[in-house]
Amino acid sequence: MMTWALRQLPPESAHRASITALKCGAARVLKLRRPRASEADGALATTVAGLKLANPVGLAAGFDKNAEVVAPMFDLGFGFVEVGTVTPRPQAGNEKPRLFRLSADRAIINRMGFNNDGAARVAGRLAALRERHPTLPGPVGVNLGCNRGTDDPVADYRVGVETFADLADYLVINVSSPNTPGLRALQAADSLRRLLGAVTEARDARSRRVPVFVKIAPDLDAADIEALVAPLLDSGVDGVMATNTTTDRPRSLKAPERVETGGLSGRPLAAIAGRVQGRLVGALGGALGSKLPVIGVGGIASGRDAYDRIAGGAAAVQLYSALVFEGPGLIRSMRGDLADLLRTNGHATVANAVGARWGVVDAA
Repeated sequence: MMTWALRQLPPESAHRASITALKCGAARVLKLRRPRASEADGALATTVAGLKLANPVGLAAGFDKNAEVVAPMFDLGFGFVEVGTVTPRPQAGNEKPRLFRLSADRAIINRMGFNNDGAARVAGRLAALRERHPTLPGPVGVNLGCNRGTDDPVADYRVGVETFADLADYLVINVSSPNTPGLRALQAADSLRRLLGAVTEARDARSRRVPVFVKIAPDLDAADIEALVAPLLDSGVDGVMATNTTTDRPRSLKAPERVETGGLSGRPLAAIAGRVQGRLVGALGGALGSKLPVIGVGGIASGRDAYDRIAGGAAAVQLYSALVFEGPGLIRSMRGDLADLLRTNGHATVANAVGARWGVVDAA
């Protein structure tokens, strides 16, 4: 009922209403639901880049941009929660309307433009969260970006690392949003090498070593992906997130909003993101010998989707757009379905399933 009511609002208003409801305790009510017996045996627990996850289903960046509802998102059943994207200075983002719901396609188009409260305010909220909840159910990540029109993007990312290295359980270097001019150029091998060198230098100067992931675009071809491997491995980052939203517009799209510019997410992104994940896993050495863990993102909306991406080489998965269409009960049902699929396919743990079907599902 709540999901239906929110979909009657304009998309950005619905998003704000969701944040408000979660801040007022909506997630605690949903938490009262008992988990299915199939997910209570510990099979969903896993470790990625040293991060211990109670389950491998995480919240992608974009929903909780300003770290307002981290604890409530854990109450909904997520195994890890990522906030942001956060830039050094606050920025309003692009002009409205900038968020579009493609209901007929179970998809979203956004051109938000890294609207956020800025690093200082978000860091303050995370510090307060840590005081209120010294032990959270899972890792909290911060997705980092640069300010629009910055003279020095590398310096912006260094600020992000220095601000959040002691507050976050992991950091994500976002060089793949299509809504900040010039950002995706940072994925070019030479630019990426320079950026990641500066990021890991800033990270390694801290007393606590926080894992760093890089989030890549789904609009990369095989040669682009191959070119990323050396900078990723040489830099000392800890993993890759595949993928962000796409500028592609599949011909299957039906909703009139398909003409809007921005990044497309949701169901139509699934095949595109899965293909890039497969190519990336292959370039990193194959699922059983991958030199870096990969987190699968894009078009994941069910336990079956999560299982397929894990079997295709992902160590864990993230979602956001599916919540718009399936509602907050999605995560608990996904966890139960994923646990059932692990058992049905003969896997005692998530880690045992990683890459079980790589080269069959995703690498085509």
